[in-house]
Amino acid sequence: MDKKHVYDMVIVGGGPGGYTAALYAARAGLDTLVLEKLSAGGQMAQTHQIDNYPGFEDGVDGFSLAEKMQKQAERFGAKSEYAEVSRLDLNADPKVLETSEGIFYGKTVVFAAGATPRELGVAKEAELVGRGIAYCAACDGMFYRGKTVVVVGGGNSAAADALLLSRIAKKVILVHRRDTLRATKIYHQPLMSRENIEFCWNSTVTELLHDDKLTGVRLKNVLTGEENTIECDGVFISVGRKPATDLVKGQLELDRSGYVVADETTKTTIPGVYAVGDVRTKLLRQVVTATADGAVAVHMAEEYLAGGA
Repeated sequence: MDKKHVYDMVIVGGGPGGYTAALYAARAGLDTLVLEKLSAGGQMAQTHQIDNYPGFEDGVDGFSLAEKMQKQAERFGAKSEYAEVSRLDLNADPKVLETSEGIFYGKTVVFAAGATPRELGVAKEAELVGRGIAYCAACDGMFYRGKTVVVVGGGNSAAADALLLSRIAKKVILVHRRDTLRATKIYHQPLMSRENIEFCWNSTVTELLHDDKLTGVRLKNVLTGEENTIECDGVFISVGRKPATDLVKGQLELDRSGYVVADETTKTTIPGVYAVGDVRTKLLRQVVTATADGAVAVHMAEEYLAGGA
């Protein structure tokens, strides 16, 4: 590649936030490049059915939606490069992105590397995803209407998932390794007052029971060692997420959980660098909030390129 070429914007990550940024940037006349290591869509592309993204009355599978987002951005001139980024120098001018396909340069960078759910690490977990194992109640909860589900975790995400699922499922069983929730107090009373929510304290999941799909879980009491089984139709694992921020450690400010510190402007601690989607600090991580971030990032980048802050 021509190492002298400097893009107006280089986007790290081709998920919904990244390709929305690409769409808005390309339509604004910015010379735009998306760097994606696998395929468009990120985590979204692995979601079988998305029912909460506006405009698709019958829902849409994540892979198809990702393709549409990519093609829409490329229609206006955005370029895509399938490459894994190995190093960033965000303080350089222009900013430097070293990848498996060479070195790229950008006047601005949108960091949209995403985050992945933390796994339990139990045998057959990966094989049962979509067949009883899920990581997003807002995405997959509707598939368990009138059924029995287990939520694993004790933080805010697990509490919110349990409350959401209690409005859909017949029964919700919250499994937590301690005897009290780590979730903030605001969740406690609503959880305790829901008649269809049960609690399994001081317990961990040691085995996923299944035939061609999940049929139940085996639990172990961490205090007594006693084991028991629970029949269920689904397990929602909510034990945190892993933001893909290793590339920016030491350059961008990160919060205690490893997410990039950036507010609704998507501005980071380095001028001309923006964090969008699941990788930044935010209240709700969904496709629709990632796309909103992408649009905002381009607005802020245009101001920066025009000589603003």
